[in-house]
Amino acid sequence: MTNDASSQTIVIKDTTANPAPISLLGFGMTTILLNIHNAGIYELDSMIMGMGIFMGGIAQIFAGLQEWKKNNTFGATAFTAYGSFWLSLVALWLIPETSFGAAFKSGETAVAWYLLLWGIFTFFMFIGTLKLNRLLQIIFFTLTILFFLLAASDFTGNKSLRTIAGYEGIVCGGAAFYGSVAQVINEVYGQKVLPL
Repeated sequence: MTNDASSQTIVIKDTTANPAPISLLGFGMTTILLNIHNAGIYELDSMIMGMGIFMGGIAQIFAGLQEWKKNNTFGATAFTAYGSFWLSLVALWLIPETSFGAAFKSGETAVAWYLLLWGIFTFFMFIGTLKLNRLLQIIFFTLTILFFLLAASDFTGNKSLRTIAGYEGIVCGGAAFYGSVAQVINEVYGQKVLPL
């Protein structure tokens, strides 16, 4: 009798925490705060930039790396990509304010193309959510609309579109914020307390 080691399978149980709630929280809070600005309620300031760097950017990238370890391609792609979006958006605002970047300020048309590409990417991610839960469908659908509205505002110079986008973005961010809270509460109670 031979012992064929190549036929043995070792199963390692994943006991790490769910990284999605922190990413949804970072995305949701930062999206709400930026879109309160887009709605015209307050000016763009360091609070939004700080949230964009740390909660919208770094926290989401960390969560994306954790989703990668969990073999979740959708979560890894979404969280890492949108974390990078927030870091790049803050960079677009801050680089022109430096001595070396003053000559490289992006015009509205360039930013419109940037937002349009993010909208196209988000639309394809939305298609991926059709196999996932309803809340993710809502988040990615409203985010697709948000990017297209913001791009249209920058392409046309129509400030009313930006205001509409702001209110629509608050809804998008609110859905992500809710998703974070729902996942944490449901896990703590070991049952579906808040629907996803």
